[in-house]
Amino acid sequence: MNYTSSTFLLFFIAVFTLYYVARNKDTQVFILIGASLFFYAYESLQLLLVFLSSWFVTSSTAFAVRSSTLSARKKWYASCGVVANLVLLGFFKYKFLFLEPGHFNPAGHSAVGTWLILAPLPIGISFYTFHGISLLVDTFRKTATTGESRSMPHFFANTLLYLVFFPQLVAGPIIKAKEFYPQVKAKKIIEIDFDSVFKTLVTGYFLKTVIADNLSEQTFWIAYPYFQWKSPIDLIVLLYGYSFQIFADFAGYSLIAIGLAQLLGYKLPDNFNFPYLSSSLAEFWRKWHISLSSFLRDYLYIPLGGNKKGELRTYVNLLIVMFLGGLWHGAAWSFAVWGLWHGIGLALERPFSRSRFFLSNHIFIVAIRILAVFTFVTLGWLLFKLQNFSEAWLYLSKLFHNEQSGVSKGALLLIAIYGFPVIAYHLLSTLRDRLATTPKQVLYGVMLFLILTNPGPAKSFIYFQF
Repeated sequence: MNYTSSTFLLFFIAVFTLYYVARNKDTQVFILIGASLFFYAYESLQLLLVFLSSWFVTSSTAFAVRSSTLSARKKWYASCGVVANLVLLGFFKYKFLFLEPGHFNPAGHSAVGTWLILAPLPIGISFYTFHGISLLVDTFRKTATTGESRSMPHFFANTLLYLVFFPQLVAGPIIKAKEFYPQVKAKKIIEIDFDSVFKTLVTGYFLKTVIADNLSEQTFWIAYPYFQWKSPIDLIVLLYGYSFQIFADFAGYSLIAIGLAQLLGYKLPDNFNFPYLSSSLAEFWRKWHISLSSFLRDYLYIPLGGNKKGELRTYVNLLIVMFLGGLWHGAAWSFAVWGLWHGIGLALERPFSRSRFFLSNHIFIVAIRILAVFTFVTLGWLLFKLQNFSEAWLYLSKLFHNEQSGVSKGALLLIAIYGFPVIAYHLLSTLRDRLATTPKQVLYGVMLFLILTNPGPAKSFIYFQF
């Protein structure tokens, strides 16, 4: 169910109404769980079984960690839960790295076995397994407040809500268990900050429906084999256009998720902090997909030793984390290479982070650094769009050796038109405290008008595939 569809709008209105009519905490939790399960099962009832398996394993092992009095047993239960989640994620997400569906012969296999082998990627599995791991680790570390009751049914219900909460179920933001569980309480409609919700949702839907969906009509030409008939200038413009698109798509989705959660009384973490203004790759990863970056830092980079075990180990840790973070994005080796691209960039940048060039605040030097980081990131996005290495390499080669010439002026103009708001969105962030109320209201009015009058063809969110 796409958040931009009329079906979802009707669904949310019904849930919102029942939710606040209920008032009682347990009833509200029950309504949210039921609505979220329906939302997840809307596309595929069978894949709901995969989610429920993950929930049962996570709840059982986390409750065992919570209830046990022996530290050795706590560690054993937590380890079993984490491994089970990773196995589930690994099987359903990465099996096609090693198995060609077209070469699979169902003869001699049961119907269940055949379904398991050929089952598509469950939507949101990357996110709800990471939530499960967060719960297990936080419970083991005793940093998660998982409710006032120690009863199993109460704990299982709270855990089900944490994992299945529909505003962020399929594409985040990732919220840690210690941040979510304290929020599970009775909600009142008078507690909603409707002004904040309005601004968040308008910005989110504008970025998604007006910018990302319209840009997708142009960046379609990056696909193989169409890019072969584009000039080098066209190829460069298309790649920058895709960079604008993927930001608008994912940042827009995150804002929509945050706004919907606010309407239900829950606060999700900010996921983007104007990342295309970053003047270093390290800064970029503090501002892009913040909830994933902080998850990888807290649950992988720091446990590996972080930067506390010498320079060589720091570089190795960076490469490991970025490699796995890249592979988390999708079941293709191109994502792992994309992660290594950023890992190598971070490693190469690190020795120079204290140089005069990196420390300079001169506007010209800062602009050069921002443009360099944006270009580096943009080149990396090619592996998102073209997940076949030969196609990505051919695209790069066409940038330098291509018989095509000229410029597609229409495409260039449209990419400029729809890319400009992304640039303006970032630049205005530096002036947001100085803008008067009236210009802000006009800006939101214009965005709302364009949402209603100029949305692009409805497209699924790019990160739904991850």
